[in-house]
Amino acid sequence: MKLLNLPKNIRGAMKVSTGVKLPPAVQERLLRLQQLQQTLQNVLAQKQQVELELLEVDKALEELEKTPDDGVIYKSVGSLLIRTEKSKITEELKERKEIANMRVSVLGKQEERLRSQIKELNERLQRDLRPLSSQ
Repeated sequence: MKLLNLPKNIRGAMKVSTGVKLPPAVQERLLRLQQLQQTLQNVLAQKQQVELELLEVDKALEELEKTPDDGVIYKSVGSLLIRTEKSKITEELKERKEIANMRVSVLGKQEERLRSQIKELNERLQRDLRPLSSQ
């Protein structure tokens, strides 16, 4: 059996300590596991970024609550600061918060699904590798 064209560190992980090469199906599962783990890392990074955005929006809304209705408010648009009404910017921020909350929810569901798939694949690989480790 020929190992897939992979970096040395991954090929090394695909060999059992006795030097036995893994069956192609097991190699494919290992690759799939690696892909799922990478996807999970991406989802977690996106989720963290959206959660930070939520914190910023919440902080801005808190500050707006302290501001009088006739207070002067500016919003950043590119490299400009543009004067705006408190009611308009409050509405914009509430919409951003709602969208961010939905994104966090969707990313959370993706995270759960990926963790479940990784767990199942790990268990499958454990079963696949058990007979090879006893040789």
